[in-house]
Amino acid sequence: MHVIEKLPILILEPHSRCNCRCRMCDIWKVETVEEIRAADLERQAGEISALGVEWVVFSGGEPLMHSGLFRLAARLREMGIRTTALSTGLLLEKHAPAVAATLDEVIVSLDGPPQVHDRIRGVARAFDLLARGVRALRGRRPDFPVAARSTVQKANHAHLWETAETARALGLRSISFLAADVTSTAFHRPEGWPPERQHEVALAADEIPVLEAQIEALARLPDGFVLESPEKLRRIVRHFRAYLGQVEPQAPRCNAPWVSAVWEPDGTLRPCFFHPAYGRLGEAALREVLNSPRAVEFREGLKIADDPTCRRCVCSLYRQGFGWSPK
Repeated sequence: MHVIEKLPILILEPHSRCNCRCRMCDIWKVETVEEIRAADLERQAGEISALGVEWVVFSGGEPLMHSGLFRLAARLREMGIRTTALSTGLLLEKHAPAVAATLDEVIVSLDGPPQVHDRIRGVARAFDLLARGVRALRGRRPDFPVAARSTVQKANHAHLWETAETARALGLRSISFLAADVTSTAFHRPEGWPPERQHEVALAADEIPVLEAQIEALARLPDGFVLESPEKLRRIVRHFRAYLGQVEPQAPRCNAPWVSAVWEPDGTLRPCFFHPAYGRLGEAALREVLNSPRAVEFREGLKIADDPTCRRCVCSLYRQGFGWSPK
């Protein structure tokens, strides 16, 4: 049960850098450029097929900064694999023809109405560039699926309903919300953030009621435009309460390490964004690293409900249809 024979989801971080300077992430501070090359993907193509990968998510960094992203996407499409790009949206207009031709879906980061979004992204006219990119995609393919995701934090916690309405006004298919991660070593924070930096992104006690009111407003929206259920939305409030010590942190339902993996630009392979790496691909085969003694031992010993990393997770994944469920 801990040796992986099928891996339905593979997350690729094709490019090491980003074109935003977001408050809640340090990836933009990366100075070296590393990429997953077409040759790297081709080397693992047989492994990806044998593992039955159904869906590849291009994460980041910013995938659209990759010098050959659309070669990767086209190759995966040849293999019958669905592809999604998670994007800041800043380069969508420039690459709209190739995005529409080779990808199946784009999910843009939307952190608020225009002024709030630009302030969080640290880029002038970031919202305008995103909106123009969406329009360019629609011009190429009116039915092309574009959705939004929003990271809830101090700078936008009072604007969540506005954020959802902004996404609707842009003509996006849906929006999802997740809490900002401030305590892990993910997102280019190998030493973690000191408390003062955490406090710039996490909510203070007197901000929790405002967040709660915004979450309840989202929970009352009737049409499914917000992807999370009311229960999942309320977990965002609990996350920030747990950070403040008001409640115990609680792990979400998750089986990500058994149904997915994260492939970073330098070949590092992880069970998810937050846990330590299994190893590095390089010349090694995907299944070899995925089922190395270290990887199998990690999955055997991982108790989601008790693990301190899992208990503070903001980005869980649960894939139905797998007979065994992690404890």
